[in-house]
Parts: sequence; C-alpha cells; structure tokens
Amino acid sequence: MQNIKIYISHSLIQFIISRLGGVRGGFLTTAICLLFATPIVAQQQPVALDSVLQKIRSNNPMLQQYDLRAKAQDAYAEGATGWMAPMVGAGVFMLPYPGQNVESDEKEGSYMISAEQAIPNPAKQRAKQAVYDSRAAIELAKAEVAYNELRSQAKVAYYNWVVLEKKLDVLKDNERIMQYMLKLARIRYPYSQGKLGSIYKAEARLHEVENMLLMTRNEILQQNVQLNILMNQPKEQQFKIDTLVRIPEPVLLAADTTYLNDSRSDIRQLDRTIESMRLGVEQEKLERKPDFRLRFDHMTPRNSMMPNQYTAMAMVSIPIAPWSSKMYKANTKAMNLEIEAMQRERENIINEAQGMVRTMALELNAKREQVENYRTKILPALKKNYDVTMLAYEQNSAELPEVIDAWEALNMAQMEYLNNLQALYQLTVAYEKELER
Repeated sequence: MQNIKIYISHSLIQFIISRLGGVRGGFLTTAICLLFATPIVAQQQPVALDSVLQKIRSNNPMLQQYDLRAKAQDAYAEGATGWMAPMVGAGVFMLPYPGQNVESDEKEGSYMISAEQAIPNPAKQRAKQAVYDSRAAIELAKAEVAYNELRSQAKVAYYNWVVLEKKLDVLKDNERIMQYMLKLARIRYPYSQGKLGSIYKAEARLHEVENMLLMTRNEILQQNVQLNILMNQPKEQQFKIDTLVRIPEPVLLAADTTYLNDSRSDIRQLDRTIESMRLGVEQEKLERKPDFRLRFDHMTPRNSMMPNQYTAMAMVSIPIAPWSSKMYKANTKAMNLEIEAMQRERENIINEAQGMVRTMALELNAKREQVENYRTKILPALKKNYDVTMLAYEQNSAELPEVIDAWEALNMAQMEYLNNLQALYQLTVAYEKELER
C-alpha cells in the first residue's frame, strides 16, 4: 500500500470562502480541509509471476555479467584479424671495433636502418576469430543456465508467498472463530453453562493463533526480500503478489529426448562448448600452415665515396618440421579426447534427466491427487463436523472442549492441505526446472 497525500493551498480556501460566503462556505471549507488533509490510500496492483521473471532477466547482476563476458569475446573476435605491429630499428653495419687498423675506406662501416613486418596466415586468423565467436555463444548459454536456476528460486519464493497468504487468511478466520468462542464461553460461564478451564483453553488457542499469525507475516516478508534480491530491487521495497494461482495439472511421465535436447540450457551449453573445442582443434591443425615475414635493411656508408646498400628478405616458417610439428599434433589429439569425454557427459545428462523427469512426474501426480483429496473430501467433511458441533454448542447441547477439538481437527487439516499445496508447487517448480520451462 502506498500513501499519497494531496494538499490544498490557503489561497484556494480563501477563494472558496469568498465565493460561497457565510456559514455554508465555512462548513464546506472545513470539509475540504479534512478531505485533503487525510491521506488517500492507493491500492497497489499485484505483481504477477511473469513480471517478476522479466525483471530478473533484465536486472539481475549475475545474468548481466554473462552478457558482458559475451560482448568481451565479441571484442576479442574483432581484433583476431589484426596484424602484429611493425618493427623498426637503427644502428651500424660492419663497423670495426675501436683500436683496430682500418686499411681502406671500405672498412669504415655503414649506418643502418631496418624495418620488419610479420604477415599472419589468413586461415589462422579466421580460425582464431571463429573460436572467439564460439566462446561468446558459450557465455550466452551459461546465462541461460543461470537464469533457469534464478527462475526456479523466484518461482519457489513466489509460490511460498501464495501459500503463506492462504495460511494468513485461514489464521485470520481462526482468530475470529476463537474470539467468538471465547466471548460466548465468557457469557455462559456466570450462568453455570460452561467451565472455567474451557475458557482458559480457548484463550490459549487464541494466543497460539496470534503467534502463528506473527510467524506467517514474518515469513511473507522474507519471501518479499528474496524476490527483491533476485530482481535487484531495494530490499525493503514491499509489493503485493497475485494469489490467484491455479493448482498444477497432471503431467506426462515420459520426456522426449528431442525435447530435452532442445529445451535444456545445460545441454545447449555443452553443445556450444563442444563446438568451440572443435573449432579449437581446427585452429590447432592450421598450425601446420606457414607464417610469413618481410624485412628491409638500408645501409648508408660512413665514407661518402661508397654507394648506399640495402637488403630485402622474405621469410617463411616451416612448421612441418618433425621437431616443431610434435606440439600441435599432441594438442590436437588431446582436444579430440576432451571432446569425446564431453559427449559422454552429455549422454549421461540426458539419461539422468529422463529418469529424473519420470520420477518427478510420478511424485507430482501423486501429490496433486493428495491435495485434491484434501480439498474435495477431507476439508468439507471436517468443516461439516465443526459446523454441527458449533451449532450444538450454541444450542447448549455440546461443551466448549468439543467445539475446540472439532476446530483443531479442521485447523490441522487446513494447514496440512496448505503444506501439501506448497509441496506440490515446489515439485512443479523442480519439474519445470528439469524440463527448462
């Protein structure tokens, strides 16, 4: 709830008095002042679960870090096709050591400037760029894995809050019932139509309900804080939720392998990782291709009688030499073995997921049937028992302890129903997390 205060200026009040005049104007002005001095309470709209999940997806810092890491890999990919910086040098060429005899002008040496440029292999550059692009895809897949976890946490907190609100309604109703019974017992006691011990028992039950109300309200605040943390909102910010959540429907026992392959973010992350490693293998294989280098040297003789000279060289690496090819061949073999290991891990995850989905579906359907039994059979029967006992007590044909026992049986069944409903929601969240829904 938000308090919105609206104030009316003194000049406007004076204007109203002058226009209306007399007593009528005074009464009306007083009413206006009271009206605008009273805070107007605006009903806050409940926040739906979808809105919570959208805020988590856009505001949660954990997810934002993966987006930034993916952008970093994209930036690395942009620089993968760059060349090494050119090398420039200056010095002397064929200059005799000091103290040595120089027999002719030719041996006075030369001043030298040099420039060198490495020319990378374009195929290697493209392979390196593809590896960086694949790493960006891995980071985005990691973000989906993290979002699946955060989404599950949010759903659990949201559904817990829904059940706690239902418990709060039950406890408020119980508080009203116990207050009514206690009031009725106190009225009857002076006329010897009740026992003092029954009054004390009713008082104790009323205080127990008050304690449970306090605990439930505190648990609601905890769920509020948990959702604020996930949405990256101020921790003290309070809001309402939509409590009109349907009971989950029965689910299928079997999960299609194709569906799991397409839906699960951890499988997609493994696929992106395997693809990146395959690109890494291709990059490693390209190490057998040569690299190039150009060099130009210019010599200016110290003796002006000698001509200027230069040296131009083109160089190429020979990576197929046995002593140099050993490294990239071993690396290629190791990376292929790691890819095979990850493929086995992928198969194991799919196999475990299929078994987990079936187990969860069995448990979920059984829990749903149990919840429906409470809702349609157990609670109505206990409610009728309580109504009959309460009616008999009002007609002086039953004692207060009997009414309290009937109420306790109904109250325990209501709480057990809500506990089972909460467990059903949690099973549903776990099931949807396994299927990535």
